[in-house]
Amino acid sequence: MSARLTQVMEAIDATNAKDPNLENGQPAALLYGQRMSAEQARLFPDASETLQIAARGQHIERWKLPREAYPEGRAGYLAWRKAEAEHHAEVVSNLMQQAGYDTEAQQAAAKMLRKEGIKRDPQVQALEDIICLVFLKWYFAPFAAKHPAEKVQRIVEKTARKMSPEARARVLGEFELPAELAAAFAN
Repeated sequence: MSARLTQVMEAIDATNAKDPNLENGQPAALLYGQRMSAEQARLFPDASETLQIAARGQHIERWKLPREAYPEGRAGYLAWRKAEAEHHAEVVSNLMQQAGYDTEAQQAAAKMLRKEGIKRDPQVQALEDIICLVFLKWYFAPFAAKHPAEKVQRIVEKTARKMSPEARARVLGEFELPAELAAAFAN
């Protein structure tokens, strides 16, 4: 790992360590970033530094823009997601600049964090696949326990549509899902 990559990763972790929301006794954003990096290393061991940074910084300072601050419903949700992506991209770009990354690298990471080019840009798609697999591995079961089966099915179908064919195949090989949920990943 290069010195500047180490500097950015440590800065992301230091920032996320301030998350007041705890999961398993740890700041939730810090734990999420560590899970994202672990999944990135497993799925894409030869990932570019920008993909490594984007994976670790995916939820940087997420607690600063709470979902509750936006209107209920799909429009509010989409506005929140867009604001989050812009915030993550800005914070990560600033940390990259401080570590000596050039504008091109900063823009590449920001593009991934804003999810510009899913299905068209391999780096953006790789980040999306990592995000989806982390969700399924760590966050899906608690989510599913709180929501009706119809909503869970819709979320699974939306998740599968965002993933690459390779990532969907991984889901089928790595997770034990009920047949109705697994069908979303078989297409």
